[in-house]
Amino acid sequence: MATVLLTFDDARDAALWRPVDDVVMGGVSGSGLTAAEPGIGRFSGIVSLDRGGGFASVRTPPRGWDTAGATAFVLRVRSDGKTYKFTVRTDDGFDGVQYQARFTPPPGEWTDVRLPMDGFVASFRGRPVPGAPPLDPARIRTLGLMISDRQAGAFELLVDTISVER
Repeated sequence: MATVLLTFDDARDAALWRPVDDVVMGGVSGSGLTAAEPGIGRFSGIVSLDRGGGFASVRTPPRGWDTAGATAFVLRVRSDGKTYKFTVRTDDGFDGVQYQARFTPPPGEWTDVRLPMDGFVASFRGRPVPGAPPLDPARIRTLGLMISDRQAGAFELLVDTISVER
């Protein structure tokens, strides 16, 4: 059974997300999540490799999400064909371990991307964290989207819904 976490039907759903781009380490990439139209969020911007950069991301502020017992996230998205990451954090700190799952949806068509909880990899500042505990869905505090892996240029990922499966 799926539980919808975000639909973007309310403009406040898109307004929750804040950019955390490579400017935090001296880069010049920029991104944001805005309402593309009612019910659709748009994660877009430009990734630049200048000044040691190469990533753009957005994330929600910490809050309690209805994710306890979840086995997978399901994102309904339309992509430009680039590879993205869905990220989650289990604490309220700005910097620290986050869990990431990569996905590359087909370009130009709406598709459901299923990301099993056991497929999320612990990462700190872009590097794997050996020995980190597996992702505990009950502890998820923030949701995020990221583009990295030296994919320079403009990008756009449209998001219809973010749900969890149990």
